[in-house]
Amino acid sequence: MNIKRRLEANSLLFICFATLASFLTYTAMYAVRKAFAAGTYDGQAFLGVDYKIWLVSAQTIGYTLSKYFGIKIVAENTPRQRPRYIIGLILTSVLALALFALIPAPYNILALFLNGLPIGMIFGLIFNYLEGRRSTEILVVGLTITQIVSSGFIKSIGQYFIHTLGVADIWMPFLVGICFLPVLLLAVWMLEQLPRQTAEDIALKSERVPMSKKERQAFFRFFFMGLAIFMVSYILMTSYRDFRDNFAPEIWRGLGFEGNASIFTISEIPVSIIILLLMIVMQRIRENLKAFMFIHAISFMGAIIMLAGTLAYGAHMISPQVWICATGIGLYIAYVPANTIFFERMLAVFRYPGNAGFIGVMADFFGYCGSIGVLFYKNFYDSKMSYVDFFYHTTIFIAVLLLISQTASALYFLRKARAERKTNSLQLLNKSLV
Repeated sequence: MNIKRRLEANSLLFICFATLASFLTYTAMYAVRKAFAAGTYDGQAFLGVDYKIWLVSAQTIGYTLSKYFGIKIVAENTPRQRPRYIIGLILTSVLALALFALIPAPYNILALFLNGLPIGMIFGLIFNYLEGRRSTEILVVGLTITQIVSSGFIKSIGQYFIHTLGVADIWMPFLVGICFLPVLLLAVWMLEQLPRQTAEDIALKSERVPMSKKERQAFFRFFFMGLAIFMVSYILMTSYRDFRDNFAPEIWRGLGFEGNASIFTISEIPVSIIILLLMIVMQRIRENLKAFMFIHAISFMGAIIMLAGTLAYGAHMISPQVWICATGIGLYIAYVPANTIFFERMLAVFRYPGNAGFIGVMADFFGYCGSIGVLFYKNFYDSKMSYVDFFYHTTIFIAVLLLISQTASALYFLRKARAERKTNSLQLLNKSLV
């Protein structure tokens, strides 16, 4: 019996295999994208602006443009094209890191732009393998844990290369990326072994198919107001997550924890455990509308945790470590379902044919536009404020707005779902009368 048949016959084996495959694939991408952030590049500036600000901004701009191009590619790609896209895009990004090491500063800033340009659509391509299944909530645990743990894990590896192996900041990202290429090849092979949607999957979640330009336009018209409200909260969460992620070394240093490579990973482990438990609970909710409202509820709860933890830290009631952990728990409780399961359940609630991967990439495009805005605001308007103070005030601001936007989103979709059910009931009644 070959691997695909074994996976079809054993649901537990399928879940474990698919989760590991997605985790390894996205970890390989994170190694190429996030390792450079472990360097501080002290004492370097360009046009009066901190050199690392330029690097983060350049990569984020490239990554954001990649999301824009990915709207079409992720929506229209076929299963046959998918593995070539993933491997080719990540290899191109690794080559850009080689240019980053070879070209002298500040001209190598362009190399970080080229590094981000190919890989913004990787998430959507991986999610195409996982969406529309009975166990999608559990399957995305691999992606979820990657987003939370791997960023810190990769920065820990980067710090190890710098502080223990003596690798220069400029060469470290390329070497880390090279080390993860065998992992990438194995992971993509594993994704290719996953069987297609079953009839039961389609009955429960709706069929997942490529979407043409006209079909995407019709989708936007149908969900326009709800998507607009959602995008506000998603932009806030993505901007906050990206700042917290990219400037973690500076934030920890400002809190008095410089040179501790393991802290990047240790601080995110409790977050991963909590998110894993929430995904298990959500997977057990079979009724799609209830699950969809549960996503809104935990996002609301995440914003409260962010706000309460930050105010408690400001009142000297908790330690810096507990505060950073609380911001991570609150952020990812809200962000992870929005980033993976929100659109999965939205399509299922309304029985809308299409794919959730492309909508996620579209949301990321707008989210990273917001992230660029935060970077430029911090540099040009609040350049004198410390990273810790900026992070503190930003957390409060974003948590409050997130509470408002999540409430509005829940009310909109609940009302629309009830209206659709009423319309469908009337149509069925009319058909029976005829």
